[in-house]
Amino acid sequence: MDLKTLSSLHSIFREVQKKQDWKVALDTLFVSLRDTFVFDNAAIFLEDPKNKGLEVVYARAVGRGKTAEADAIWGEGVASEAIATDQMVLKQPLQGTNKTTARLHQAYLLGCPMHIGARLSGALVFIRFGGPQYTELHIELASLQSFWAAALIERRDLHQARIELNSVQRQMRLQDDFVSTISHELRTPLGFIKGYSTSLLREDTTWDDATRREFLNIIDEEADRLTRLIEDMLESARLQSKTLQFKFSPIRVDALMRDVATRIMSRSSRLKVKFDLRPLPPIRGDGTRLAQVFENLFSNALKYAPNSDIHISMLPLKDKIRIDFSDSGDGIPSDYLPFIFERFYRVPGERTVTGTGLGLYICKQIVMAHHGNIWVESVLGKGTTFVIELPASSTL
Repeated sequence: MDLKTLSSLHSIFREVQKKQDWKVALDTLFVSLRDTFVFDNAAIFLEDPKNKGLEVVYARAVGRGKTAEADAIWGEGVASEAIATDQMVLKQPLQGTNKTTARLHQAYLLGCPMHIGARLSGALVFIRFGGPQYTELHIELASLQSFWAAALIERRDLHQARIELNSVQRQMRLQDDFVSTISHELRTPLGFIKGYSTSLLREDTTWDDATRREFLNIIDEEADRLTRLIEDMLESARLQSKTLQFKFSPIRVDALMRDVATRIMSRSSRLKVKFDLRPLPPIRGDGTRLAQVFENLFSNALKYAPNSDIHISMLPLKDKIRIDFSDSGDGIPSDYLPFIFERFYRVPGERTVTGTGLGLYICKQIVMAHHGNIWVESVLGKGTTFVIELPASSTL
């Protein structure tokens, strides 16, 4: 092989290496070499670890066979033989074949075993319809392409494994954080309940009616807080396992939002809500669950944007309604936005507030159960907007 050919191969392989998508990289490899190594069809067969059969993971038809039927020769038999023997397999038409025979019935096949991760896992098959025969140089080039194809598939597998590992590690971190958070969240109300009830039971102290009532109110509030925490945990588990029951009926979302806002403002005098509501059609939904979503958004706003007014707009779109729930608080860094609806997730570095990282996860699951969508948009220093879209008419 001369210097010019080596230089050409180096340029091709460097270009292949740049491609992020493995199929695009394979296209680049095969097409770039086609002037030197002519083929009509190329296919990569990999062994299925479950049923031990062969699966076509890549196929390309560029020549005379690209308009052939799906059952045209793709070389599965040659692939099986190459894998069984771990050798190059060459198949050519029988000698004496009538020259007038259709080219698609004069197949020259070349099968190359592929080792992925040091294990014989599949085969690359090239097909030429009507020739020419494969020369020794062609066989060497086919072997080289098989090596590169195996490397690209291995790179794909490693990339996918890395993504899955990062996901598992993130989930493990979230669960570790959750255990720490939930321990604190459980311990706090239990500490209040234990402390004030113990004080009331002391025999060496007499409490006046006002103090006794104050202690009992604190115990009652902390018991409610503990109940909500346990309910969130149970509801999160039921949503994740798809066992939470929904009761759908026609509802007016604008009226539901006003009811929730009125209830929240009665408990928080500093909260100011501004509405921009257009006439909306009724939807089919679970009013209790949607009210839970709205309450969660108000609760988040009170925690993370305590001095901000809340702006709520609702407008009808073509086949859905859109709800914008906005505050003018500090905002959320863009790096954290993709994870905001994950179970147990809490934005790192947030001010000290109570919470388990379950609220927004529950919101998303409820909205999705309504065949809707929810996402968040945020600008640091300007505020955060939660957007909900729900189908205006549905057969839920």
